[in-house]
Amino acid sequence: MAKAGETSRQDKQITAADLGGLPLALADITAAAAIIRGAVAVTDCNPSRTLSEICGCNIWLKFENHQFTSSFKERGALNRLQALSSEQRARGVIAMSAGNHAQGVAYHARRLGIPATIVMPAGTPMVKVENTRRHDAEVIISGQTLEESGAFARQRGNAQGLTLIHPYDDPLIMAGNGTVALEMLEVAPGLDTLVVPIGGGGLISGVAVAARSLKPELRIIGVQAQLYPSMYNAINDEQLPMRGDTLAEGIAVKEPGRITTEIIRKLVDEIALVTEDEIERAVATLIAIEKTVVEGAGAAGLAAILAAPDRFRGRNVGLVLSGGNIDTRLIASVLTRELAREGRLTQLAIDIPDRPGRLAAVASLLAEAGANIIEVSHQRTFSDLPAKATLLQLVIETRDKAHLEEVMVRLGAAGFKARL
Repeated sequence: MAKAGETSRQDKQITAADLGGLPLALADITAAAAIIRGAVAVTDCNPSRTLSEICGCNIWLKFENHQFTSSFKERGALNRLQALSSEQRARGVIAMSAGNHAQGVAYHARRLGIPATIVMPAGTPMVKVENTRRHDAEVIISGQTLEESGAFARQRGNAQGLTLIHPYDDPLIMAGNGTVALEMLEVAPGLDTLVVPIGGGGLISGVAVAARSLKPELRIIGVQAQLYPSMYNAINDEQLPMRGDTLAEGIAVKEPGRITTEIIRKLVDEIALVTEDEIERAVATLIAIEKTVVEGAGAAGLAAILAAPDRFRGRNVGLVLSGGNIDTRLIASVLTRELAREGRLTQLAIDIPDRPGRLAAVASLLAEAGANIIEVSHQRTFSDLPAKATLLQLVIETRDKAHLEEVMVRLGAAGFKARL
């Protein structure tokens, strides 16, 4: 069983022959850059001093979450749409997507006057569904997975003569996505490592071709959620299970692309797997330090570095923050869960006698210890305590884990039986 932070292999030596035999070339990516220029933002690529200090390497962040639709997906979508014939434009397009590709296709299809139908799996975050509808696309919810949505999209497209805009397994899509690497290396030519999230592989394939063509020695690392290690399995002939709900639903792909797998096999050095806790930590860290909102898939790269900093120590690392479409309720949950992990937000259960003054005594002790009470609940009925006792449940705020331990010691010294 692969562990979080585990990688698939070591650095690869790339030759011109490796690049020459691929279905995508640097010329395709530079052509895509010219096609999308002016319609897709050239997002910032900036160094992060604080993250660099935390991780022990020089980190540069590519803010693709600042695109108009908050995702890099616009790049490939527009490049593909611009290649349609006039007849194909008139008939319209269809795409399957868990959200970001949907918005990229819908937005640019409306700009170009192309009718668009988007098939999205059940469970797609509502923010992504509503944002797609806002671009006047017809949205159909069908299938439990992206693969099931894809089967429906192909059937509907064939029946209605619509052109399928695949989210990743298309050289034009990959070429558009590869423009991310062109922009990163133009701003930060000293980068020696790129860390890129992997779902179906459309982003890292384009990035790998562009980056390896310009700097063959550059190290490229892909990152997948441990719950959906599809590309990891394909590259390493593994059978790790794929299941459950992941915060990184944008890369929760069970069947990676055929073309993308070929490129990744040749050009990508390693594939790291990250846990849900590590993804949550990365999302919270980017909000706290960079003041930028990134969805789970977009934070996967930072999650990999935080999980295994020794792999990156001393390197010049470029991270692609691939998207920022995350539900606000989910952000709140991630942030509060991270506070709990850090020992800054804690739920306590304290057995106290049910008589006047005991609650005040606990409150006074916590105040003296510098802890802040967030919530208070008395439980007299539904507990196994004696009738003259009550269960006091508190949510308290402390500075860190050391401060929490100090509070627990003081409660115990005062005779209160407190437990986390």
